[in-house]
Amino acid sequence: MYQGEQISYTYQNLVQDEPYNQIDNMPHVPQQVQEGYKRFFSEFLLKNQKVYIEKMKQAVESRKKCFELDLEDLQSYNSDHYQLLIQKPNDYLPLLEKAASEAFYTITNNRSNFQVFLISTQDPKNLRDIKASSISKLITVSGIITQATRPYIRSKILYVECSKCHHQLSLEVSQGLGSVSIPPYCKNPNQSNEKCPVDSYVVIPEKCTLIDQQRMKLQESPEDIPTGEIPRTFSLCAERYLVNRLAPGTRVVLTGIYQVLEKTSISNKTISSTNSKINYIQVVGYKLEDEIKKRSRSFTTEEEEAFQTLSKDPKIFEKIGQSIAPAIFGFDDIKQAIACLLFGGSKKILQDGIRLRGDINVLLIGDPSTGKSQFLKFVQRIAPNAVYTSGKGSSASGLTASITRDPLTGEFQIEGGAMVLADGGVVCIDEFDKMRPEDRVAIHEAMEQQTISIAKAGITTRLNSRCSVLAAANPIFGSYNDLKTIEDQIELQTTILSRFDTIFVVRDPKTQEHDQRLAEHVLNLHMMNNQKNGGSINAAVMEQEMLEQKGVEIELNLLRKYISYARAKIHPRLTERSAQKIQNLYVEDRKQSNQGHSSKKHHIPITVRQLEAIIRLSESIAKIQLSEEVTDEHINKAHELFQNSTMNAIQNGKELGLELPQELQSLCFKIEESIRHNIPVNGRYDFTSLKDKLFSKFNNARAVDYAFYKLIKDGELQQVEGNRFIVRKK
Repeated sequence: MYQGEQISYTYQNLVQDEPYNQIDNMPHVPQQVQEGYKRFFSEFLLKNQKVYIEKMKQAVESRKKCFELDLEDLQSYNSDHYQLLIQKPNDYLPLLEKAASEAFYTITNNRSNFQVFLISTQDPKNLRDIKASSISKLITVSGIITQATRPYIRSKILYVECSKCHHQLSLEVSQGLGSVSIPPYCKNPNQSNEKCPVDSYVVIPEKCTLIDQQRMKLQESPEDIPTGEIPRTFSLCAERYLVNRLAPGTRVVLTGIYQVLEKTSISNKTISSTNSKINYIQVVGYKLEDEIKKRSRSFTTEEEEAFQTLSKDPKIFEKIGQSIAPAIFGFDDIKQAIACLLFGGSKKILQDGIRLRGDINVLLIGDPSTGKSQFLKFVQRIAPNAVYTSGKGSSASGLTASITRDPLTGEFQIEGGAMVLADGGVVCIDEFDKMRPEDRVAIHEAMEQQTISIAKAGITTRLNSRCSVLAAANPIFGSYNDLKTIEDQIELQTTILSRFDTIFVVRDPKTQEHDQRLAEHVLNLHMMNNQKNGGSINAAVMEQEMLEQKGVEIELNLLRKYISYARAKIHPRLTERSAQKIQNLYVEDRKQSNQGHSSKKHHIPITVRQLEAIIRLSESIAKIQLSEEVTDEHINKAHELFQNSTMNAIQNGKELGLELPQELQSLCFKIEESIRHNIPVNGRYDFTSLKDKLFSKFNNARAVDYAFYKLIKDGELQQVEGNRFIVRKK
């Protein structure tokens, strides 16, 4: 008997740069090879157990007669038979499946036909690395499923009968997308003098051997696409028990046969002079990328000790916040919110099956040239799975999913969008305000329920979009206007705003102190860039230099590992005490948001979604500290972050930097009295003329603007007729 775990071996990549010619000298008589495969299934042991016989038994019990075969097990048992399977899978994969059935029958005396899924644990190749030398060989590649057709029936063995003499033929159809040609003339050797007509054969459906088949498309992972390149895609063909296993948006590592097919053979037309061909991969096995990452996501004892030591730092939350986009000046609250987005909260599944998301959504809205897009680009690089898109060029189907028609078969198929491809990661949407309103409505379900429902062209299905959303937008007028309320400047609907856990109004303060510090920061970046490598430095090196200047000790590579460890190992939960504290804070926030808005609801609502936002932020901060319980400290930091973002946007005043310095307060009071003197109660005045008059009198535009802002906010003044006139209400 054979002990598979005691053998060490060296694995060769499935995709060969040069043809492997040793198989020509191997004794590969089909019967001998099949016997070798049979011995492998019968004798291979792993942990003193016949693993593949047990897999076959489980497959029969589950009524799904399929099981997985690890190619490394076969290689360690018999490298010659392994190489034959790699180099000529079309010939030897059927022998492998027959051998599995015979081995099972020999041991259990039970006859069953199995489909063997071939999988590999080695590093997969990129779609760009597939070359002509891999044709008709077994390859392993990785990517994202972007399209999937509806399953259809295909003949494996076709039975035809002559309509005149009733002569029958059995025709074997080629594997994958191949076809078979029905003879135009009758093949009956005992024909009478009167010959059968041309094309006399007709198909007998009840005698044909039929299998299920499905076509899909595999696209490169976003992180593997070189800048400026179009993503490479490959057509896939899945048969039998591999059908309906992979949905659009699924990240997979596929093992399959690289096939080439004449394009015209599908439509049974005459082959053109150009001999156009189709390249596709016939899937023979797969592993979900998440499962592979879970198995490979092992942390050494030294790394876990380093993570625990790092988590005990009382300033760990602030340090991680400073490590987010260190090249951007200021905005500590935004950086901390993005840190919470990267770590995420704890997802929950209730007893009735309802799923509560743990992913955190963040919206940045405000002045241009404040680094909003740079935040999105940084998250795209540091997040394990991130998709970046711009709202200006994105449609509803591009963000969610669409139904397209296959040009070859004419069938409808599903194609996943950005939020489907970002499943399990982050989708960064820039220029969020430039999207059409009907396109933004399409992502409502994806942001809250984290699913995308489709009901088009007779296809009704649901795809997963379990991702965080980081969006950036500008106000209606391009930059923030102090004289207008936030309702007048945010064109986004309340329904979409309520789905963001934190909403930041990003301002560009026009003060001398701020301008001087910002200019110094930007100049340091350019000077640092010129000092490195003759004026060229990559983003990662520059960010590390910024971290060293700030005295932050968290290296970006360490931060990536720390995020992966926390997301995989730590799942914080609320205690009774923390739940009561969050409840009290939520009630107080509702009361505060309604003050001054009793007549109508505020544009940015405080609802149960905002209660869950505080819970998710608290869980994320607890996860950053590697704590399994949410404490008062975590809640206080989360609520402070919520106050500085969403609640600050609602108040639209002091926290936005609109308050005047103390020396201008008295001047502002004088301007207010002058406005009241010029406009009687219920009177009106041309707005531009009055502003010019007050500016020429007091010679301070900032104080004039703030005086109007304060009186409009208090309801004493109101702008009418497209803001051309100002009316005094009281």
